[in-house]
Amino acid sequence: MYNVYINCFFGVIGDVRLNKGGNVMKRFLSANAIKAYAVLLVTAGIIFAACMKTAERPEAVAYTEFLQMLEKGHVIEATLSDGAQFTFKALGGAYHITDNPRNPSLKEELLLKGVSVSEGSSTSAGDVAGSVLSAVFFCSVLVFVYKASNRQSPKSAMALNVQESTDQSRHFARFNDIAGNEEAKDSVSDIVDFLKNPEKYSRFGARMPRGVIFYGPPGTGKTLMAKAIAGEAEAPFYAVGGSDFVQMYVGVGAARIRELFQKAKNDGKAVIFIDEIDALGKKRSVGAQGGNDEREQALNALLTEMSGFSSEEGIVVIAATNRLDILDEALLRPGRFDRQVEIGLPDLQARKSILRLHQSNKPFSEEVDIDSLAKQTVFFSGAMLESLLNEAAIFAAKRLAEKIELEDVNKAYYTVLAGSEKKDRSGILELERRITAFHESGHALAAKLLCPASTVAKITIIPSSRGAGGFCVNIPPDKMFCTKKELKCQIMMNLAGRASEELFFGSENITTGASNDIEKSVALVKDYVTKYGMGESLMHTEASAHEECARLLDELYECAKSFLTCHKELLSSIAKELLEKESLNEDDLNRLVAAVTAA
Repeated sequence: MYNVYINCFFGVIGDVRLNKGGNVMKRFLSANAIKAYAVLLVTAGIIFAACMKTAERPEAVAYTEFLQMLEKGHVIEATLSDGAQFTFKALGGAYHITDNPRNPSLKEELLLKGVSVSEGSSTSAGDVAGSVLSAVFFCSVLVFVYKASNRQSPKSAMALNVQESTDQSRHFARFNDIAGNEEAKDSVSDIVDFLKNPEKYSRFGARMPRGVIFYGPPGTGKTLMAKAIAGEAEAPFYAVGGSDFVQMYVGVGAARIRELFQKAKNDGKAVIFIDEIDALGKKRSVGAQGGNDEREQALNALLTEMSGFSSEEGIVVIAATNRLDILDEALLRPGRFDRQVEIGLPDLQARKSILRLHQSNKPFSEEVDIDSLAKQTVFFSGAMLESLLNEAAIFAAKRLAEKIELEDVNKAYYTVLAGSEKKDRSGILELERRITAFHESGHALAAKLLCPASTVAKITIIPSSRGAGGFCVNIPPDKMFCTKKELKCQIMMNLAGRASEELFFGSENITTGASNDIEKSVALVKDYVTKYGMGESLMHTEASAHEECARLLDELYECAKSFLTCHKELLSSIAKELLEKESLNEDDLNRLVAAVTAA
């Protein structure tokens, strides 16, 4: 029992010490604390039971019988009290209890009879044990309620959760474990070298960049790159989210930032990673509160801390965002986030490397060509590529197959792009199938003939769980930029689905299926005129830009209809076979185009 007490006691004390400094008693309900309370309550129960067992209840006798025993000299001891009863000890050692007449002369009479008289409380040992047990239980409840309410208080909210900033550098990947992003690795390699060999740079008076911002689309590996920097430099890694510093209570975020930087300074060198920094670092504006709200206080604290530590301290702050354009200018100036490194979508070679990396622990069939799959996954992020192979592995496991086959990869490709295939198609009308077939055939034909450098990987009229009635996957080549002609062809290809509907079913029977195509076309036309300056004039007012965009969109739509009219027979043959097979690939499309052209 003593060992249990000692272990539980030091376990609770250890909990308190671990949570010292803004996180006191955070693990109040940990295993050690619960064990200590359980042992305390069980012990109190044992004491209570023992007291009840050892404290025999005296036998009650009438007061007249007591007087008779007193006259006969059978009373040895008596304990008088101010209660309604008192106890006495008779010959033979038995205790008795009788009514207390509260007679002032009783004590004198007992003494004259040679009885040993004492005065005390009438409370029994069992009553005492019960009182002690009640007090212990009541105090335990009070402590529990106090600590629970203390955990909800703003004071405890000021502390940064220990799990939000942990040292995990020993488990991080290195640059060699990251496929692709070679330019980004090269951009941050000197930071790693600076953390490992600061004296090499201090000899030249060089200052280590205080901050680096990784920006780019979601899923491209910004967090992984930050972990790799910490792993390469063998430095502690503190990872938090921007939203962790934006709290209900004013001043909490600023306090958390100061705490985080203090933790990093205590380590000598460290990497602080703030994910989704746009939640904290949006551009400031003077609003109803005069710019003094919680988010701006936290941002000011971050700016102050970044300016406050010296380059000799070996601390680098890395932030990640998908929206570089909305960040406050004070964050991006030299001396704060000195570098802005793009972590973009992988190119062809990077996609091959990423696919091979995730393929290494999966049993793929020889018919699965990673090089061909890499060409089909233009605009896929690293996360999407990993999801693609993972979905293929799941499909193969559900089939109880020995290896992942090409059909699993194709099914996974469809799932990642549009969602899982809709199983029940009984509610789809034949007219809807025909309209969808001609719509997707219009996209495919325009992509094949207007954009010959592109690859039409798949055409399907199988509806998906995400609401798509079908789709056409057009894969453009990896290029640095697009020409004016290529942009026009891209817009015509987007509009070709609606143009095909009107050409074969009439202007009154066009459908809502082209809504996304029109949305993309409008956005591309606006960029064509205003962003890229490819319109009639480089300078535009809002009204003139709107007018030119509308005119250009109408012109390109008419061009798309004229183009499809010239190839109406080919378009019909593609739609007919699509209705029969429901899905076509590039080889099928090439065969149909060659057959019609030869005829």
